[in-house]
Amino acid sequence: MYPILFKIGDFALHTYGVLLAVGFLLAVVLARKEARRAGIDPNVILDLSFYLLLAALLGSRLFYVLTSWQEFADNPMDALKFWRGGLVFYGGLIFAFFVGIWYVRKHRLNFQEMTDLVAPSIAIGQSLGRLGCFSAGCCYGTSTTAFCAVTFRDPNSLAPLGTPLHPTQLYESAATFGIFLALIALRRSKRFQGRLIWYYFLFYSTARFFIEFYRGDPRGWAIPGLLSTAQAIGIPMALLALFMILRKKSASNPALKR
Repeated sequence: MYPILFKIGDFALHTYGVLLAVGFLLAVVLARKEARRAGIDPNVILDLSFYLLLAALLGSRLFYVLTSWQEFADNPMDALKFWRGGLVFYGGLIFAFFVGIWYVRKHRLNFQEMTDLVAPSIAIGQSLGRLGCFSAGCCYGTSTTAFCAVTFRDPNSLAPLGTPLHPTQLYESAATFGIFLALIALRRSKRFQGRLIWYYFLFYSTARFFIEFYRGDPRGWAIPGLLSTAQAIGIPMALLALFMILRKKSASNPALKR
């Protein structure tokens, strides 16, 4: 709705970038707080967060450029201007996940403990990030007459102007905030240790699958008109997460092995 907070000459402060930064900082603060509670050096979180941020930005922007190359055909250098909007979350998540595995192994940290620690932070950071998408107008929905429809009018918006649309950015922001609350509740139970990241993958990929039906922006198709790229990624991700949850549940309950 408000793509630019303020502009001085040729410099413009984009709301999208500000909310992404706030989301990242909040995620780091919460992760550091949990690290202290768990007896982990909070500086480890700062170091890890730096690598995860770089991986997430690179992966999410790369996926967006690859699936929307026609947008950059005339001005390829615009592909570097990620602060204007245009990040594919799954791309960033996949890159960050593997970089996280590398970091944990390199520093001989407990993988399950670290993923339990950062999973809720991913969700809350994402929730704020989607508000950034809403401000920029990217990731917009299909046209609708529903009571919750929003109409973008700012000429700097990336969404179609003057047309009531599904606020899919807000749908996902609300969904990921709900996931954050669920993960915080699960983290309090020792029964769920080592499973929080998999619950995050399961909850998010499921929510995203249904929200995709209301998306109206060009974002690539795995099966044109039927299955979007995000849905095609989300299905195996949800199945893998469910498998890992059941596997860990079985491993922690000897009675299930009989």
